[in-house]
Amino acid sequence: MSLTVVIPTYNEAENLPKLVSALFDLGLDLKVLVVDDNSPDGTGQAADQLALEHRGRVAVIHRPGKLGLGSAYIQGFRHALEAGAQVVAQMDADFSHPPQILPMLVNALEHCDVALGSRYIPGGSVDLEWPAWRKGLSAFGNLYARLILHLPVRDATGGFRAWRCEALSGMPLQRIKSNGYAFQVEMTYVAHRLGYSFQEIPFYFADRQWGHSKMSFRIQREAAVRVWLMLFEYRSLKRKK
Repeated sequence: MSLTVVIPTYNEAENLPKLVSALFDLGLDLKVLVVDDNSPDGTGQAADQLALEHRGRVAVIHRPGKLGLGSAYIQGFRHALEAGAQVVAQMDADFSHPPQILPMLVNALEHCDVALGSRYIPGGSVDLEWPAWRKGLSAFGNLYARLILHLPVRDATGGFRAWRCEALSGMPLQRIKSNGYAFQVEMTYVAHRLGYSFQEIPFYFADRQWGHSKMSFRIQREAAVRVWLMLFEYRSLKRKK
């Protein structure tokens, strides 16, 4: 199946060339779509160079500023679908999502609509070097979202996923409002409300090796509040027949 991997970037100049090389080494029929938010470290220019080196396999969307993770993914999803992708994957640029797991996500789509890389099923885990408070915060964030929204998955906040084009094109992307990490929860909840099926694939979530984390208190606060708003905003959303 034709696969497009959407990678939103902000200050990932060190990571992006290494990641693109690792993805192409997988031997899959894939294209890479970089959505860069005008990174001051030159990530956009690095992406353009990769597009020149891998003509037809790497494309770049340049955005005028730091507009947020959610809007970057939505713009990338739409571009990939319009270009005819049969499968659309999403992943971070910092190697916290191991490229070698991507073929497993794609293969899982033979039996589901959405394949999720999961840190919280048997075989999955988070970085062993994380302090206890960070591990607890991550686990609590997932439990919080799962219980409030009655989600059938263990890892609702992760951003390592693959979508069948039929499922992604059926998502009301124009209604997705979250623009931080709550975006992942909102996409999961909407897909669940529409009756799409999930399969989780375990993986080890390693902390980034280069660059700096984008997580902030503002992003965490948005996620906590948005979960409750989703219940109201999608109360009339019905399962697709």
